[in-house]
Amino acid sequence: MHWRVATDDDAGALRDLERISSSAGLAHVFGDLPYPDDDVLARWALVLDDPEVLVEVVEDDVGLVAFTAYDGRSVRHLGVRPDHWGTGLGRAGLARAVAAGASSLWVLADNHRARGLYDSLGWAPTGAAQECPWPPYPTELQYAAPGAV
Repeated sequence: MHWRVATDDDAGALRDLERISSSAGLAHVFGDLPYPDDDVLARWALVLDDPEVLVEVVEDDVGLVAFTAYDGRSVRHLGVRPDHWGTGLGRAGLARAVAAGASSLWVLADNHRARGLYDSLGWAPTGAAQECPWPPYPTELQYAAPGAV
């Protein structure tokens, strides 16, 4: 599978992939709250329109499989479709961001799968925390790349 640069036409598919991944991996955080489809779609439109952010995706015959969005400082978004978890796509997306200079990211404190990936690659919490913008407003932790702390 190869990475390609996402276009404005991918906004809906990015939202859908994020919803699928969140439903599978973060149900313990967001419970049965309705997914904020319109807000997430609007956020993706802004991210795709931001000249400082590069959004890359991988797709198969079903649709998008993975995405990574980053700038020269931080990983903005990273996600993999659940049927491709454990295939190395998350690691590859993170490596692409790091190669472009990204050295920090925010992750939900209760996103154990993602935190396990970051920990295994030597990323570490910085001690900074903030409230997630989506209900029920769980805590996000800032992580820094190895050597960036």
